[in-house]
Amino acid sequence: MAFNVLVVDDSAVMRQMVVRTLRMSGLPLGTVFEAGNGEEGLFVLQDQWVDLLLLDINMPVMNGEEMLRRLRATPETASLPVIVVSTEGSETRLAALHELGAAVVRKPFAPETLRDTIIRVTGVTDAEYYGPVSVTSDDSDF
Repeated sequence: MAFNVLVVDDSAVMRQMVVRTLRMSGLPLGTVFEAGNGEEGLFVLQDQWVDLLLLDINMPVMNGEEMLRRLRATPETASLPVIVVSTEGSETRLAALHELGAAVVRKPFAPETLRDTIIRVTGVTDAEYYGPVSVTSDDSDF
């Protein structure tokens, strides 16, 4: 079962790195959508089926926390698995994100960290069903 992912980050370079990491992860991917801020991300979600959201916090127009609050307030997206991928360091803000049901991966991150967090929050992989999940890594952090 392949799953669709939405990557929301104001940095095109960071979006490319996250998408590259997803493709290296060995996880079963369908379509990977991209958006440059929370507002654009909400528009994508109106038109596309997404199984997982990877979300930055500090963005112009609509930040990630506001997008997450709107998702949780909408029945169709209230249970969407969300992983915040951010440099955010405020423990208060991180606690608020956890209360909204988001997992957090801090930048810079190792590809394995993102993969393992995706497995944990989505439950999409089962070694007996999909086979072993391997990561091609050049030992770089993103």
